[in-house]
Amino acid sequence: MILKGSQRSGAKPLAVHLLNERDNDHVTVFELRGFVASDLLGAFREAEAISKGTRCTQYLFSLSLNPPIGASVSEEQFRQAAEEAEQRLGLKGQPRAIVFHEKEGRRHAHVVWSRIDAETMKAINLSHFKRRLNELGKELYLQHDWPLPDGMKHAGGKSPLNFTLDEWQRAKRLDIDPREIRQVFREAWKQSDSLKAFGAALAERGFFLAKGDRRGFVATDAQGEVFAVAKWTGLKAKEITSRFGSPDHLPDVTSVQREVAGLMTEKLRSFIAQVKSQHQRDASSLREALIAMRGQHRAKRETLKARQAERWNAETAERAARIRTGFMGLIDRVTGKAKALRDENLREAMAGLVRDQKQRDALVFDQMRERAVLQERINAMRLRHLENRKLLTREVVRFMRAAQLSRDAQLERPDPTSPDHPHRRPRGISHDR
Repeated sequence: MILKGSQRSGAKPLAVHLLNERDNDHVTVFELRGFVASDLLGAFREAEAISKGTRCTQYLFSLSLNPPIGASVSEEQFRQAAEEAEQRLGLKGQPRAIVFHEKEGRRHAHVVWSRIDAETMKAINLSHFKRRLNELGKELYLQHDWPLPDGMKHAGGKSPLNFTLDEWQRAKRLDIDPREIRQVFREAWKQSDSLKAFGAALAERGFFLAKGDRRGFVATDAQGEVFAVAKWTGLKAKEITSRFGSPDHLPDVTSVQREVAGLMTEKLRSFIAQVKSQHQRDASSLREALIAMRGQHRAKRETLKARQAERWNAETAERAARIRTGFMGLIDRVTGKAKALRDENLREAMAGLVRDQKQRDALVFDQMRERAVLQERINAMRLRHLENRKLLTREVVRFMRAAQLSRDAQLERPDPTSPDHPHRRPRGISHDR
């Protein structure tokens, strides 16, 4: 299980992100422990209010738990993983929230703790938390007999496919998977030993090098979006300047955007719009199927939730009726019968909780399998669209190069009205004859 944690603030943005049903098929607040508030936003604001009595600014610790593709992880297994992480991080007993997200036929969990110890009014120090989480993640892979990812087989190996929220949103605006953009930049970096080669490799994929406003290396695409080379290659700025030198001799980003825009004719823009329109039509039917499936799944979960609540209330009333009151209840307490009944009620209640949890997991796993079948169709469509975009990019670059060569040729062609033009006949009487 991949575990990624971070210390952070921002109670409202985090709550909004975790409750986001637009980008997830299902969102479930599984647990709120140690908070007075009964909702996620209220719980995080409660932690924020307590932190005001300290000097701590990053008063929350957020952890994501991502099982491998195809793994069926129950609610209890997620909870146990959260418990183990809590122990190793030194957050035992701290207020926490657990939220489940389901998307594309997979389920993962988010756990958020308050770092503020309410008794000492100090923030709990989380030293070396990345190393501890990596160790726990590897143990969970081995415990569940999941194949170890490459990053866990060898030391180091940070994944090049980790994105910030800004990177993800920018790629979404362009209707491109951010992994595709990241790979373009990294592949260009790997195959280039000079700035010229790097620029040519990026240009082949529709990105054009420029000097950023902060004197860094950036690239812009045909739509004018700007991409910081360091961010999208996953490298430090020093590594880039060490290989390529200073970006000062590159044109500024505004000039490059203006030049690219000038080469983009209406015909070419129309061609790009047609491809996008075709992709949208292709995705429309699958999107409708996804929305319908999501609605059906949510309805089934609500039905199960209502039935379980109704059964729980009936069983609770039945257990309560076994405990006699008054004089007969006093006799039961004296004889020990009352304690035996309470113990039996507790066992039945625990068995009922386990039974309900298994029913929820069974329903979720069935729905995840159904969703995975639909996701295979969606992935196949995305692959087709990716190939279309590659072909389109090559055509765009070819057309822009041809247009630029045409402009260069016109600039180099002598002006026929110039006195220095070789074929221009001088006016007046010639004395050479």
